Amino acid sequence: MRLIHKIGLGLSLSAALVSGAAVAQQQQFINVLTGGQSGVYYPIGVALSQIFGKDIPNVRSTAQVTKASAENLNLLQAGRGELALALADSVSDAWKGDAEAGFPQKLDKLRGLSGTYSNYIQIVASADSGIKTLADLKGKRVSVGAAKSGTELNARAVFKAAGMTYADMAKVEYLGFGESVELMKNRQLDATLQSAGLGVASIRDLSTAIKIVLIPVPADVVAKVGDAAYQSSMIPANTYTGQTEAIPTAAITNFLVTHSGVSDDVAYRMTKAMYDNIDTLYAAHNAAKAIKRENAIKGMPIPLHPGAEKYYREVGLIK
Repeated sequence: MRLIHKIGLGLSLSAALVSGAAVAQQQQFINVLTGGQSGVYYPIGVALSQIFGKDIPNVRSTAQVTKASAENLNLLQAGRGELALALADSVSDAWKGDAEAGFPQKLDKLRGLSGTYSNYIQIVASADSGIKTLADLKGKRVSVGAAKSGTELNARAVFKAAGMTYADMAKVEYLGFGESVELMKNRQLDATLQSAGLGVASIRDLSTAIKIVLIPVPADVVAKVGDAAYQSSMIPANTYTGQTEAIPTAAITNFLVTHSGVSDDVAYRMTKAMYDNIDTLYAAHNAAKAIKRENAIKGMPIPLHPGAEKYYREVGLIK
């Protein structure tokens, strides 16, 4: 009897182990790479991770705080994430392997999933600083975003197009959105350049704490950037407290990027889940309301993932 019992117990344990292994094998992990918590990438990334967790069977999804575009793309190439938000110019630089932009080698595993909303170059100065134009930034204390971040790459491009360099400024800080705002509140900075969706939390916070001025980026400066990713646009009046007029600037599309190691099935399910639950994404941040399926593949600077392509064919976006 004892032998039979032991054999039976052994078979039960074996079956349990096989069953457990099967469950583990079926579980998919989707790590969504975002940005700083005071930016727009983070709430959108959190919303996406929640959508995937609920809508895709056997998926465990998380949202990771990062330094945004450049770091996100390098992490994807290394297989340390399944989906990321990144600016169009950063994605293009990564695909080409632009060392100055933080990509010493071509990131050849990157694949596109969808276009999203546009980032707006938002240059904000304290009213007390006297800054009203790009030229007025000379001799001032300015934060340009984390080093080699998408925001900082945008800052370099815009200042260069305006005939300026960092050397023209009294001090340049490489800080995230939240830190920049805190220094401006304490009068330790005169201005900050933030590349983000309209109504970004950091600038909303700043505009309620002190009087601010949004600095125009004229259309001729945008044209001199010489990159099709940069388009002339406007920050609508009343986007921030005390901002009574529309301000011209540059807009740059953000893309959702994945990599070739992500299966066609998972990429398909991520794309479908996002658009099936688009209202959840819209509720995450006002900037997300610009995400439209009909614009999903416009200006995509890298090859589309076959899984995403399958979805777009199903819905008639690709014939």
